[in-house]
Amino acid sequence: MVVILAFKPATNPELAIGAAIPKSDIKMLDISGKQISLSDAKAEKGLLVIFSCNTCPYVKLSEARIKEVAVLAKTNKIGVILINSNEAQRDADDSFEEMKKYASSQGYDFYYVVDKNSQIADAFGATRTPHCFLFDKKGLVYRGAIDDNIKDVNDAKELYLKGAITSVAAGKLIKINSTKSVGCSIKRVEEE
Repeated sequence: MVVILAFKPATNPELAIGAAIPKSDIKMLDISGKQISLSDAKAEKGLLVIFSCNTCPYVKLSEARIKEVAVLAKTNKIGVILINSNEAQRDADDSFEEMKKYASSQGYDFYYVVDKNSQIADAFGATRTPHCFLFDKKGLVYRGAIDDNIKDVNDAKELYLKGAITSVAAGKLIKINSTKSVGCSIKRVEEE
């Protein structure tokens, strides 16, 4: 078997609104050293999944927002997990050791896990970092971007993810449940 580092696109379509959490029992290595599944990360009212990494400039632009929505989610009994699916960069800046350093420098107080072989990203149809998926007790209620201005939160007019989290917490319908995620492509490994 020859492994070629490539930017293999996601082969699955983006997870549909209403879908259950896929592959929820697969254990992934968390920066704490523990094995965590999406089921483990889920809290009373749901789960916020964000596909992220250490290297994407769009993630770096979003760090304050990611931490802010994580606090909002946890305050409202919604679990939070960041997933690093950049398998093609696992021996470089997205290695487990670099993830631990990055999370420490950012003050993460939520799960940040390794998605081995990008299997969770593939199941979600996740293509970008950051790419957000919010689940309530029944299924997926929001997917897409954090807000409508990845480059400058001060110019954002629509705070999609905050609105979705607030709606889930209040048991209300989400006005905008799907947006386009803008960011770097997830770096998958293509096998030949």
